[in-house]
Amino acid sequence: MIKRLVFGAIASMVASAGPALAGPYFNPEYNGANYDGEYLGGTVTLDIGYEGGGEGYSWYVQGGPAIVMPEGADNEVEFAGKFGGSVDVDSEGKYSVYGELSGITGDEFGWGSKLGAKVKF
Repeated sequence: MIKRLVFGAIASMVASAGPALAGPYFNPEYNGANYDGEYLGGTVTLDIGYEGGGEGYSWYVQGGPAIVMPEGADNEVEFAGKFGGSVDVDSEGKYSVYGELSGITGDEFGWGSKLGAKVKF
């Protein structure tokens, strides 16, 4: 029940947010995990970040507390952070590539990466 309440509160904050501007921002996020149809738990991050950029590129850095909620175990508070950016690959900004590196503290430091492309219509 608590996990649904947290997720609902975060979803309503995100839905009511206005347009993004360069500079500081707040980024609440919920990530859940399932394996073979079984819910394993989730993590709520409450990051404060800063973004910037220029002609044809953008970047961001963010971090804050992460509430780790494994199914059937006690919740823990860790620290999570990420940084990344994107670069246009054409002069009109229609095509871009992006990347991100992220990490979270805990018994063992966990990290992740993301690489992708975007096409604007």
